[in-house]
Amino acid sequence: MSFSQQFLAEAAQIASQADFERLDAIAQGLSEVRARGGRLFFLGVGGSAGNCSHAVNDFRKLCGFEAYAPTDNVSELTARINDEGWETIFVEWLRGSRLAAKDALFIFSVGGGDLEKNVSPNLVRAIQYAQEQGAGIFGVVGRAEGFAARASKLVAVVPTVAAAHVTPHTEAFQAVFWHLLVSHPALKQNATKWESLTGR
Repeated sequence: MSFSQQFLAEAAQIASQADFERLDAIAQGLSEVRARGGRLFFLGVGGSAGNCSHAVNDFRKLCGFEAYAPTDNVSELTARINDEGWETIFVEWLRGSRLAAKDALFIFSVGGGDLEKNVSPNLVRAIQYAQEQGAGIFGVVGRAEGFAARASKLVAVVPTVAAAHVTPHTEAFQAVFWHLLVSHPALKQNATKWESLTGR
């Protein structure tokens, strides 16, 4: 089997092992956030930050959410890193945005954060702040033992089928799962362009 065959076979295995009930529950929970007029804040670092930016577009355009990603504002982000430190960049951004109980976080992360190992402490601090405010916590992560997955039943864990490929599969399936969500009948309000064109 070639590497390409192996990698895509792993992806097929992940798709078949996905927690479909959890994904449906996430869609329902997000619909409740939207119904109460809540905002959705996407948080992630590295490749997950790039996914946040794309997801904000889809949730705003296709599902009618008021959605934001702090990492889209490089000026504020780097100012906070420089002046206050890496660990508090998201929690202070959320505090400035007046995160409230009607709002929700959506975490994209491979590990989901771990204070003891000093992995993504900025995500952990943001989740802790959301818990204090009574805000919802959603997400797609690659580790069930990480802080994000333990913080909420509305965080989907990408199944591990190959330990050597946890990061690429997790970041790839973040995109698969959020595209599932914005296509979900509980959330989708507007058609995507190509599907809206007849005869295509």
